[in-house]
Amino acid sequence: MNERDERAAIVDAAREMERLGLNHGSAGNLSLRIGEAALVTPSGVPSRELSPGLIARLPLAGEGAFDGPLPPSSEWRFHLDIYRSRPDVNAIAHMHSPYATTIATLRRDIPAVHYMIAAFGGPTVRCVDYAPYGTAELSRLVVAGLADRDGVLLANHGAIVTGATMRRTLWRAVELEALAQVFYLGALAGEPVVLSDDEIMRTVERFKTYGTRESSKELS
Repeated sequence: MNERDERAAIVDAAREMERLGLNHGSAGNLSLRIGEAALVTPSGVPSRELSPGLIARLPLAGEGAFDGPLPPSSEWRFHLDIYRSRPDVNAIAHMHSPYATTIATLRRDIPAVHYMIAAFGGPTVRCVDYAPYGTAELSRLVVAGLADRDGVLLANHGAIVTGATMRRTLWRAVELEALAQVFYLGALAGEPVVLSDDEIMRTVERFKTYGTRESSKELS
């Protein structure tokens, strides 16, 4: 995909996340890696008003410098830091979805109450400690929480998912919210049974070819 197509993909994903109830208004943010830079949604723009030309372009080696008519999301720092630390990640979505955010307010990891947790690379989706939005401390916590994972909860804040493409990342956003809902409802009903780490890691291997199918061009 060229940069024009990637900008359009970000806009489409932002609108789809709002349609699915994963974000609303100007909440949350998305980005795509493009070479040695990142395309990041602008600060304070509702998804329905977003357009490709409003997406900010930030060099990965920079500290907030950008090209574009509007400044990037106030969360730009963790986008850049994730890309720097994770060469396998090309797309990031941050969301304030109801169930994932609810679990984050409880400051609880999501355990392996369902095998779909394997979509995130391990037997838990971690919840990292609270830090104010947009800060270097939050970014540090996020990068640590995403070690060998493709999803993380942010205490009293929301969640982040990652992927090789925006399509894969959006798939994970939907799955994380569903997983959080199952955990929440299961905990209300009783004590959910947690699958073993060994079982989940076997499923992680199977999931390397599971989910949305992307062409080699999309994955490049």
